[in-house]
Amino acid sequence: MTAQVSEPAISIQEKTATAIVLPVIVAVSFCHLLNDMMQSLLPAIYPNLQVRFGLSFAQIGLVTLAYQITASLLQPLVGLYADRSPTPLALPGGTMFTLAGLVVLSMAHSYGVLLAGACLLGVGSSVFHPESSRVVRMAAGGRHGLGQSLFQVGGNAGSALGPLAAAIVVVRLGQSSLALFALLALLACAVLWFVSRWYKHHGLARIHSAHGRETVVVPSKTALGGIAILLGLIFSKYVYLASITSYFTFYLIHRFHVSVENAQMHLFVFLAAVAVGTVAGGPLGDRFGRKYVIWFSILGTLPFTLLLPHASLFWTGPLSVIIGLILASAFPAIVVFAQELMPGKVGMISGLFFGFSFGMGGLGAAALGWLADQTGIETVYGVCAVLPAIGLMAAFLPDLRRKPARR
Repeated sequence: MTAQVSEPAISIQEKTATAIVLPVIVAVSFCHLLNDMMQSLLPAIYPNLQVRFGLSFAQIGLVTLAYQITASLLQPLVGLYADRSPTPLALPGGTMFTLAGLVVLSMAHSYGVLLAGACLLGVGSSVFHPESSRVVRMAAGGRHGLGQSLFQVGGNAGSALGPLAAAIVVVRLGQSSLALFALLALLACAVLWFVSRWYKHHGLARIHSAHGRETVVVPSKTALGGIAILLGLIFSKYVYLASITSYFTFYLIHRFHVSVENAQMHLFVFLAAVAVGTVAGGPLGDRFGRKYVIWFSILGTLPFTLLLPHASLFWTGPLSVIIGLILASAFPAIVVFAQELMPGKVGMISGLFFGFSFGMGGLGAAALGWLADQTGIETVYGVCAVLPAIGLMAAFLPDLRRKPARR
């Protein structure tokens, strides 16, 4: 009689623990939108900063490097600490660094202060991304790809809105108008305060109960090899993205003689395509397997990246949209695949991959800026066109097999 009563009770508990908590994911995704929108204002105003401070492409690359290396170095450490000592209040607290960074950038009168503001933005990202990714995995139940896609699409939408906001507000009102956008950090802080309460009272219990069900049977050496391959794919993706986010406006202005506002709109369209493509990557990985999605999303962009440097202005727009749609589907699948390779280390893996993506973007921006100074901005896109060929490495990713769920 006892077994007949307890089995339905266990079934109800399991269903509750594996159910997706959509309001939490939407709230975190919204804050991801605000966070990345604020942070994407920095590359969006590079043409203005270049004129005001007389910056070379290499110096612009160093600004990106200062921002992204700060986030890159700190994110894995924040994630590792969160795995060992969860700190729900870190979510709203981290937004204050982003607020401070925007205020500093709005008042910067020298190149050194500009670098300091970029570093503060990087610290804000280093706290937000690994902790938010942990919360999304808690709230996603068993649909981790969908949860990660919804989380990522918020960030991509924010990155797309940044250049649009810069074109509408900052280009017209000047550098000091960045302080107005710092108010968005206060809104994000308020939303994340409520998320942190759910994290404390419900999320931690969910992620602990899910650990036993999600253990992946992969030898440690194989798992580490898989992580190395995934990091190689991140290198390919984010160095190419750095060529677009940091220099696409300069490329369009130089080659096609368009206005700054027109170039910003092209960048907005590309980043909007990235946001749309992100939605598909996670759910497709849940359904068909993440390895196939990763393979297609990196290698599948190769024909279009090879065509882009030779396209007219008319075809540059559609090609950039196709590249954004396909390339964007990779990241949610890569992060979830890596989390499944290293169960129980969600924060560290999230921080490692978000941090590595920031770091590769920063190093790529600095290297590509030096290349643009030496050989011209058009050479950058000829060199980056072959980067998606690194997607061939996806063939060597291990196959994942889960242990049977414990009743």
